[in-house]
Amino acid sequence: MSVFNAKVTSTEPLSKEEARWIKLSKITYRDPTGTPRTWESAERLTRPKTADIDGVGIVAILPLATGPELILQKQYRPPIDAVTIEVPAGLIDEGETPEECAIRELREETGYIGVAIETSPMMFNDPGFCNTNLKMVHVSVDMELPANKDLKPELEEGEFIENEKL
Repeated sequence: MSVFNAKVTSTEPLSKEEARWIKLSKITYRDPTGTPRTWESAERLTRPKTADIDGVGIVAILPLATGPELILQKQYRPPIDAVTIEVPAGLIDEGETPEECAIRELREETGYIGVAIETSPMMFNDPGFCNTNLKMVHVSVDMELPANKDLKPELEEGEFIENEKL
């Protein structure tokens, strides 16, 4: 099985009642000259009440004998009907810090156990379209840990991720 076997089979409008992840909004605002304007936006519905971010991106560089390697992932993304190459990432859970989220997501998606060492300020993915935001977390991975030699990813139902090192 390969992530390259996935493909979009149909597309149709999504009703407001069916939407679990996003809602569409019409924003009314005044521009710098005072002119009233409107903007269409998508808003994420998954951000926990206790969090100021939606999720994290994870920069995990493995210190290998042959030189450092960055963990990347291949994943099929239906909105673009293509496989992308991404850093590991995930949504933050209620009560979780960005660092805790990064450590959990790295373990779930790759099997690697790491320690968060640096976190970026809040970043916005596509601010002209949606309010989705994240923090990038640099995670250190100790390759001497036995768990990091025998990787056991814990992918969720519907997650199909191929891990790569670059």
